[in-house]
Amino acid sequence: MVNDLRDALHERAAHPPHDSLDLATLVAAGRRRVRRRRAGALAAAAAGTAAAVALSVGAPLGLVSDDAAPADLATAGVPEPDAPTLGLGAAEAAVEGRDVRQLAEHTNDDLDADNGRSWEGVTDDGLLLLRDGPRLDRPEARYALVDPATGEEDWLPDLGLREQADVVGLGEDRLVLVAPAPGSGLEVTLEAHVFDRLTRDWSTVSWPDLPAANSPFATALGPDGRLYVPVPATVGEVPEGGWPMEGGEADDSDAEGDTYRLWSASLANPFDVRDEQLSVGSIAFTEDTLVWTDRTNGDAGRVHVRDLGSGQERSFDPASGERCNLLSFGATAEHVVLGQYCGDYDDVRDDRVQVVGTDGEQVVTIQGDSLDGRLATRHGDGLVAVTSYDRSASGTYVYDLGSGRFLRLSDRVSSWGTDGSTTDGQVLFNTPVNGGKGMTEHLVEVLD
Repeated sequence: MVNDLRDALHERAAHPPHDSLDLATLVAAGRRRVRRRRAGALAAAAAGTAAAVALSVGAPLGLVSDDAAPADLATAGVPEPDAPTLGLGAAEAAVEGRDVRQLAEHTNDDLDADNGRSWEGVTDDGLLLLRDGPRLDRPEARYALVDPATGEEDWLPDLGLREQADVVGLGEDRLVLVAPAPGSGLEVTLEAHVFDRLTRDWSTVSWPDLPAANSPFATALGPDGRLYVPVPATVGEVPEGGWPMEGGEADDSDAEGDTYRLWSASLANPFDVRDEQLSVGSIAFTEDTLVWTDRTNGDAGRVHVRDLGSGQERSFDPASGERCNLLSFGATAEHVVLGQYCGDYDDVRDDRVQVVGTDGEQVVTIQGDSLDGRLATRHGDGLVAVTSYDRSASGTYVYDLGSGRFLRLSDRVSSWGTDGSTTDGQVLFNTPVNGGKGMTEHLVEVLD
């Protein structure tokens, strides 16, 4: 559990906590084996100053030029998925101008010293949402919309937000951020901050009748404009004696999984709160469907797809490996993407990004040692971003759900997270700088 808690603290650095630390959430985050971190409010002991950041557009991207030798999973005894499978070695090195085009980049030189600027995603009309801070000398974060073509920064009115917010809405008409309400205590009370892009005003709404949530980072904005909030129901138990240890790390691949009761709330009326009468694990929305699993942070169970127009539902067994622990989840009109940790074998991790059709057909599983994956785009066929932490194959990869192309974008990865969602055909990722103390974030377009 020591390593798991250390990972959880790294996650807390990536998403600085509210005033009272939610210990249950902290332990759950540890079980998720999170590797991401970002120096921020928890680095207040450092005496550094704010790093100077320059946004340069069209700068050359350090794409890979050498073939890597990923871990030998078969020799380590890692089981093969029951699906078409790709290893990291199958990826083709992306060539700028042929496969990808860089749209923008910016650098934080020393995030170990102080929090910097990070991209939180791309709006539906193609602007980057930039978050600056909070910093040691300014406890409130500020936000700007950035034109990637020119680098022009349009700073939004001050929000006065000290809590770490999750961006759930990046529309042409409004931005939606969700954060713990100040003074939430051990049970997280949520509030939403909505920026009207026409009037350029912020509004804040909270819901007295909404039960306390696990954290803001599992919420989702539905196509009906309501905020959907998973409220904790059951938490998978740690087995007696704790998780087995593999290579000095707790192997929780056989986790039971957690369940939630799904609620929804209006962003305009604080008294419009609804129990959706649905037990879920992870959730995702497309324009026409709600997709969910039975459980999350463990065995996912079945995948369910509900047509939001007709109300008709179907479900299927995704046929994940018997030890697979669901860590990330996303959906498009035709695909469901599951990021999973499936156990350790002879010091090799079995990590998978499984793609299935919305009727359960196996599309592809990307498998490797020490990798994370997520659906990177909100629209279109979708791009899956894969980050490998395996030293022999480190870097960022992208799988195109529409064409089936598998590209390697870089051969390095920083220890800070870049996971904002983008519009069709784009992906956000980062590379390390300054000996790993900082990072450069990249926004690239995958070319047809």
